[in-house]
Amino acid sequence: MKQKLILIAGPTASGKTKSSVQLAKRINGEIISCDSMQIYKGMDIGTAKVTQEETEGIPHYMIDLLDPSEGCNIAWFKDEVEKAIKTIAAKGKIPILVGGTGFYLNAILFDTQFDETEEDTSYRKELEALADIHGVEYLHNKLKEVDPTSAKAIHANNVKRVIRALEYYAQTGTPISSHNASEKEKRAAQVSPYNYQFFALDMNRQTLYNRINLRIDQMLEEGLVEEVRHFYDVGLPEDCTSMKAIGYKEFFPYFRGEMTLDACVDKLKQNTRHFAKRQLTWFRHQSNPIFIQVDQLSFDADAIVNEMSKYLQNIVD
Repeated sequence: MKQKLILIAGPTASGKTKSSVQLAKRINGEIISCDSMQIYKGMDIGTAKVTQEETEGIPHYMIDLLDPSEGCNIAWFKDEVEKAIKTIAAKGKIPILVGGTGFYLNAILFDTQFDETEEDTSYRKELEALADIHGVEYLHNKLKEVDPTSAKAIHANNVKRVIRALEYYAQTGTPISSHNASEKEKRAAQVSPYNYQFFALDMNRQTLYNRINLRIDQMLEEGLVEEVRHFYDVGLPEDCTSMKAIGYKEFFPYFRGEMTLDACVDKLKQNTRHFAKRQLTWFRHQSNPIFIQVDQLSFDADAIVNEMSKYLQNIVD
């Protein structure tokens, strides 16, 4: 029998936190955050991390696991989420995954295999050096030799992806294009190890953008700039994984005296709106969830959960 699982996704300010807590209370569930930035300690305001009060006593997993100086990749993240799913299931409760990008959610839902077990970065550094010495076309030609399909799909200027494809071939002896094709077929066939239901919270675009702007204004009042400044002051580099998060990277130019605070805030709002749009596009074309129009339900958590309940007979029975 497949493990039961519920996923609730949606852009920021769509009501995921309240709705997921109410659903967990109703169906005897526990919550796993799939926001890859909420795993970092101290990154609270910018990630809209659930507060102790907001949990209403419902256990939450995948929060505050790492120091912001530590790296995190999707293979590790997926493994930790799977451990949390097993922990919750062992209690006789239903795991509820909340938040995250479509890419991360699909990886969990369809058990994507990344084969990222090797931590040796020496080959990557060798490839980076080759690109510096001989140029990006040299690397791209190396990729053509071992994986012409990937070489056709990846532009030579996208050095990071070219190197990743060469790394994958060196580690596994298999072209990454073959691996990706296999995973795509699995998703297309909706083959999942879980008995799941996937919900995406949606709303009118202008309403969404207005709520995002208001959410960011609220974060600023709560001390977002001071939160990010702390990480800047302790010397966290702008290119580390945690500081690449939306809500953090936008303020580094302000701290360096390169942009005004207002300009950085405007950039943050723009980036958040664009990210929300990309998320919803992904859900529509990749994940095939059930969309819940939360604006038509007045953003009321109980009404949202009532709507979800119509699709959960095979999960909660």
